[in-house]
Amino acid sequence: MPKGYLVANAIITDPGRYIEYQKKVPALVAQYGGKYLVRAGTMHPMEGDLGIERIVIVEFESVDAAKRFYESPEYAPLLKLRKETTRSQLAFVEGFAGV
Repeated sequence: MPKGYLVANAIITDPGRYIEYQKKVPALVAQYGGKYLVRAGTMHPMEGDLGIERIVIVEFESVDAAKRFYESPEYAPLLKLRKETTRSQLAFVEGFAGV
């Protein structure tokens, strides 16, 4: 089964409150088996306007595992906080299993 990825782009609109999200979510990601691959590192755009400000990529064992994290009761208050403090886009992406 291919890995699953949570891919998010966020524009932080309330940095003061967003700090709480930043502090709490990594432990929960780990609890659900997630591993950060990219967490808002320096971007080096090469072509076009990506429209990306803060990109996050988290690897899970599968897309279903990523969804379990996202839909968990533990994440619900943090999800609410993220939605209140950012403008964001998020998708689950299935990894390439090879040919």
